Amino acid sequence: MSSNGAKEQVRLTGRKAAGHSWFHHLARIGLAGRGVIYVLIGVLAVQVAFGSGGGEADQKGALATVVGTPGGKVVLWVIVVGFAGLALWQYAEALYGQPVPGGHKPRKRLTSLGRAIVYTATLAGTLGFALGSKGKSSDQQSQSFTAKAMGEPGGRWLVLAIGIAIAAVGVVMLFKAVRRKFLEELKTEQMSRQVRRVATIVGVTGQVARALVFGGIGTFLIYAAVTFDAGKAKGLDGTLRKFADTPAGPWLLVAVAAGLTIFGVYSFFEARWRKVEAVNT
Repeated sequence: MSSNGAKEQVRLTGRKAAGHSWFHHLARIGLAGRGVIYVLIGVLAVQVAFGSGGGEADQKGALATVVGTPGGKVVLWVIVVGFAGLALWQYAEALYGQPVPGGHKPRKRLTSLGRAIVYTATLAGTLGFALGSKGKSSDQQSQSFTAKAMGEPGGRWLVLAIGIAIAAVGVVMLFKAVRRKFLEELKTEQMSRQVRRVATIVGVTGQVARALVFGGIGTFLIYAAVTFDAGKAKGLDGTLRKFADTPAGPWLLVAVAAGLTIFGVYSFFEARWRKVEAVNT
């Protein structure tokens, strides 16, 4: 078989795997797992706001909560498998395109690649936790990365660029929420009018909350780079806690936490109605 023929065979095999129903089921399990994590992060953040809990309002804290429930270890491994499905699904979209208008364009594929990298990192953290590694909190991870990066030549500018990129992602999320662009990713034609109305409300609310959090994380990274102080960098937990330090007090944190919980609920809508099939190009 020629080199081109071998490449085409690999491509066809990959497309066949990406189109298999079990592949789609894995992606949907992952979306549901993401929903569980965000709901728990929101609950933990509310506890932080009212001073009734000492758990970290991030992925680590959410996973610890999962493990602490009856049957939690089984659920944790289901989430691990689901996140693997999410990462593979996004890599498939990067290769073959998204099932949305213009999904074959480079911008859409790069977006999927970015998501794939994020889900891969999330999978690594979740798998490590499942295998017994307590790992670092989101704040510790952010500050550790920032310190190491800024210790290298040009690292300060790298941190600044990453901070700007994360803040920009927050802006895009906000735009997507306000314009309701996320509905393009759902099989809305299969929804009843009432279900679509609810999906729109929780989608907009949840996406706005996520946008604020991403914007905050990016802003703190930018601040760390400008001040050349890794301690200024914040992860999810630290960013959420800073919302409570604003003039609005803990109520702003409660509002954002509620939004993250609602995004978790929206993730369950995605688990049911998200378009997970890569387009044919």
